[in-house]
Amino acid sequence: MTPRKTQTSKRPTKVTRSIELETQRELWGRAAGRCEFSGCNRILFKSPVTQEKVNIGQMAHIYSFAAAGPRGRGKFATATAGLNDAGNLMLVCYDCHKKIDKDKKGARYSAELLKAWKVAHESRIMRVTGISADKTSHVVLYGARVGDERSPLSYERAVEAMFSTWYPAEDHLINLSMASALDDSQPDFWTVEAAHLVKEFDRNVRSRSQEAAPNHFSVFALAPQPLLMLLGSLFIDQVPAVIYQPHREPPSWQWQPHPENFAFKINPPSDFTGAPALVISLSDKVAHDRVTTVIPGKLSIWELTVENCHNDIIRSEAQLVMFREAARKLMVSINEAHPGAKSLSIFPAMPASCAVNLGRIRMPKANLPWTIYDQNNKHRRFIPAITIPTTNE
Repeated sequence: MTPRKTQTSKRPTKVTRSIELETQRELWGRAAGRCEFSGCNRILFKSPVTQEKVNIGQMAHIYSFAAAGPRGRGKFATATAGLNDAGNLMLVCYDCHKKIDKDKKGARYSAELLKAWKVAHESRIMRVTGISADKTSHVVLYGARVGDERSPLSYERAVEAMFSTWYPAEDHLINLSMASALDDSQPDFWTVEAAHLVKEFDRNVRSRSQEAAPNHFSVFALAPQPLLMLLGSLFIDQVPAVIYQPHREPPSWQWQPHPENFAFKINPPSDFTGAPALVISLSDKVAHDRVTTVIPGKLSIWELTVENCHNDIIRSEAQLVMFREAARKLMVSINEAHPGAKSLSIFPAMPASCAVNLGRIRMPKANLPWTIYDQNNKHRRFIPAITIPTTNE
């Protein structure tokens, strides 16, 4: 006689707090071993004090494991499948885990907020690690006193502007700045700052620029324009580099959309028989009488300008390409028009990135020596600041 089959009831699988090893590996990989609590970012695989290898990471549930736990079970209230998946877990340090679970009702640290933090953290990790290995760049910061204001440079904001096109080649920046007690109304200011800049550049940048890889530089500079032009002349155009521009609105170093119908204009002098002078009117209009009151004798004044001058004129990297093209064309025209000239006097009013790029396009053996003037508020006029010779020897 065939035995009767007995029916067995299927009971739901009980959810435990045990996280599968595969899920743990996925979570650690997605978080890159760092705390996902916004603003923490602590490394979780070594001691922050002794640097010894130790696991200080914890896996926090976004929707609570317990039905009555912090933030509740949300979408898992009726079906617990997926409660322990990586999508419902955050990798956090002990302190942050304690902090979010102390908020029993989820009023401060809601499930929606924690999910947003998790997505932001893991997206950043994907973006950073997705950059190809040949996109490493040395971060160079240079700041100098402008009038009574000191340069507000920030390494963090600079690195933020580089992503996701470039990322730092080293875990520290190359800082070419100095804290001078002098101000730019004093002649010694220019001598001391220029000497320090050349020395620091030779010591910290030149050797790296001659390496096989990486020899790319991301330059963030905010200083008086003559010093920025000197910095550019040290880099020269053959060294791979991106020169970033600080923006007022929005306040950042990140590139903005390219403005439509933008163009640079070159205005030649009506008479080429005088000593050549160059006015660069980009961030502000430089009237020619501000030049003639400083330099006696007959002058032939060239001008590089735009339709509407203002402080935030450079928004995109493409504009800097256009600037370099216009500046190269201008320098060729000046050399051809003044074959017997001994120097070129430059009166700049332009954004920081343009000043550095003007120095970069300078050809030491082809261009005239540059005498660069700076508008000084204490003197209320342009004053001679820096001379860049025909060669940098």
